[in-house]
Amino acid sequence: MAQFTLPKNSTINKSAGRKFPAPAGAKKVQTFKVYRWDPDTGENPRMDQYDLDMSACGPMVLDALIKIKNEIDPTLTFRRSCREGICGSCAMNIDGTNTLACIKGCDEVNGEVAIYPLPHMPVVKDLVPDMTHFYAQLASIEPWLKTDSPAPTRERLQSEEDRAKLDGLYECILCACCSTSCPSYWWNGDRYLGPAVLLQAYRYIIDSRDEATGERLDQLEDPFKLYRCHTIMNCTKTCPKGLNPAKAIAETKKMLVERRT
Repeated sequence: MAQFTLPKNSTINKSAGRKFPAPAGAKKVQTFKVYRWDPDTGENPRMDQYDLDMSACGPMVLDALIKIKNEIDPTLTFRRSCREGICGSCAMNIDGTNTLACIKGCDEVNGEVAIYPLPHMPVVKDLVPDMTHFYAQLASIEPWLKTDSPAPTRERLQSEEDRAKLDGLYECILCACCSTSCPSYWWNGDRYLGPAVLLQAYRYIIDSRDEATGERLDQLEDPFKLYRCHTIMNCTKTCPKGLNPAKAIAETKKMLVERRT
């Protein structure tokens, strides 16, 4: 069996974690273990433990993190914005699953809540992953309508049937939960575009208003960009919006095959 060793400064120092007990008299206590890493200290990551009185906290994991930052430990770093599951900022690994902290209920986890940054991405600090490469891959598929015909005087019209084809695609919020749950993306992320970006690519390929279908398919005709997908289905299972990136990838592969025949 192959043996892999993590870099020394990436392994979690289990003895360095700090504990913050619940206030005296707390009646409904839940424990949160949060991944902490500060690049400025030169120290290994650690897991800090926060015991919260849930009777004085909102119901979602993001509410707990905000309470920790505001009232217990202001050094905790994480991204958040909308708190409604539409911006994707608070994507992280909670209780072993990639999801959005703002729509993950604390009561959905039995026992302590373990919180890590999205896996297999460089960490900027604490729960903040570096999304630079992910966004560069998104830009590479040119996620906007491309046309050669003269612009209409108003808008480019679309039938109800054609518009319905975009359902289950346009709702993607680019949180990267799916891509960072994909083993193929873990090992080939430098060249494989991953489920989130490929879903976006398919969204424009089938948009009736777009006039660059052939060009877009040409760009994906590559051993790595598209074909590293092995239909493991982790992406579909973990998507917090209930989308099916694996199906979009399969449909793209099908279009590539059909145009060869």
